[in-house]
Amino acid sequence: MASKIKVTFLGTSAQIPSAKRNHTAILITYKDENILVDCGEGTQMQFRKAQLNPCKLTTILITHIHGDHTFGLPGLLSTLNFSGYNKYLRIYCPKGAKKIIEEFIDIEHLKNGFKIKIEEVSGKFYENEDFYLESESMQHGIPTNAYNFVIKSKSRIDKLKLKKYKIPEGPLLKNLKQGKDIVYEGKKYKAKELVYLEEGKKISFVLDTVLNNKIARFVKGADLLICDASFSSENSKEAKEHMHLTARQDGQIAKSAKVKKLVLTHISQRYDNKLKELLDDAKKEFKNVVIAEDFSTFEI
Repeated sequence: MASKIKVTFLGTSAQIPSAKRNHTAILITYKDENILVDCGEGTQMQFRKAQLNPCKLTTILITHIHGDHTFGLPGLLSTLNFSGYNKYLRIYCPKGAKKIIEEFIDIEHLKNGFKIKIEEVSGKFYENEDFYLESESMQHGIPTNAYNFVIKSKSRIDKLKLKKYKIPEGPLLKNLKQGKDIVYEGKKYKAKELVYLEEGKKISFVLDTVLNNKIARFVKGADLLICDASFSSENSKEAKEHMHLTARQDGQIAKSAKVKKLVLTHISQRYDNKLKELLDDAKKEFKNVVIAEDFSTFEI
């Protein structure tokens, strides 16, 4: 059975936090990987409230260096430093952001063998046998990235059929995975009858940006599209001025890209008591949509 991907929203507010919403931070958990997308002020406290261990972090993806997406970094890294963090922490960011982040987090004073790599990225920038990470530049007035987390499709052997035909574990299975037919006890078995393709999964993160023609192409087919919804279309002029998306534009993107589920986040305090306005706005274009709350979780 394929491992589940869990997405935990540690913060869902826009530029100004509210009593209900902390600044942006989203955690992806998959096998031994714990990937944090942005690190707004108070993120380490949100880890505690969610009863999650920040020392399990492996990667941080920074969409851009505005404070509501990065002001939690110094505190979080300080806590990791004094908690004996012993992993190699990878921090990825847009072009032009590395030097600013290095100065901001005072990297020279991290101790206890803390190892950290900060890298500016574009396109596919990390890959292992299970998944890859990729970025695409967005438009927000400063260098900004959207990100995809993609689980690769894999060939799987139908173990029930192996049991039925009494085919044992061993070298034969390697041949099947490579798409080769096998012969066992004088009988030929076709690989296509014993092997199936386990479809991969894709989670896309499109936070602060104005609408642009790169988005739908980048997030195409996502199982989960997590999108900036700072404004409803009623405030579309203001959204464009501040280089943000509206909820209706999120719905248009989701529909065009044929994603499976849309999650709205980066919610302005102006909608604290009228979330339905945002939800209805997105649903004019795309039906399978929800609004994230702090500590909302999704599994795919």
